[in-house]
Amino acid sequence: MAKVLIVEDEEMLARTLADKLRGDGYTAITAHDGEEGLEKIREEKPDLIVLDIMLPRLDGLSLCRLVRRDPATAHIPIIMLTARGTEVDKIVGLESGADDYVVKPLALGEFLARVRAVMRRAPGRLAMLDELSSNDIRLSLTGRRMFKDDREIKLSNKEFDLLAELMRNKGVVLSRDLILTKLWGHDYFVEKRTVDVHIRWLREKIEDDPSEPRRIVTVRGVGYRFEG
Repeated sequence: MAKVLIVEDEEMLARTLADKLRGDGYTAITAHDGEEGLEKIREEKPDLIVLDIMLPRLDGLSLCRLVRRDPATAHIPIIMLTARGTEVDKIVGLESGADDYVVKPLALGEFLARVRAVMRRAPGRLAMLDELSSNDIRLSLTGRRMFKDDREIKLSNKEFDLLAELMRNKGVVLSRDLILTKLWGHDYFVEKRTVDVHIRWLREKIEDDPSEPRRIVTVRGVGYRFEG
């Protein structure tokens, strides 16, 4: 069971995030200022750190740098959590050693999806399974092949990556912004409509009736949720 340390001075938010993580099978512990966070990092050796930037006693950027400089903790993935959402703030956070950056206020489903994604990328942590399956759909991740009722269906690279991301986060709403970042990256200029187009193509291949999708559900104004 992976252990997540939340370093957040808003105690109600820290408690809410911890409860969300525990509901998904993680062990969650909290700290409410930077010095307490540093102490718990060294004592607890968490598998992931969720770190607010604006912290009392020791700010999040400084704490992030300390974690990265210590060989005993340098490998621990970090998600920055902050109300500051400008491009410069994001760059500074990522260059300080963060693996991802989430801006408050945040949707809990998206937060959980980002935690899962960062943990999958972490060396030696929650290694990705070779296969994903849901009802009659099966994905071979290493072979990059998709089967429906044991019949192979050809997908483009982006369609495959999109379906894999949706299936890994079954039941969780993924925003268009999150999908763009995950599939095209921070620096790749793509319109949000591109996500809708790829969803439509994917539905044509996996839905029994693409006009009334039941597997990939649209959550209006937010994004998409995979129901299987």
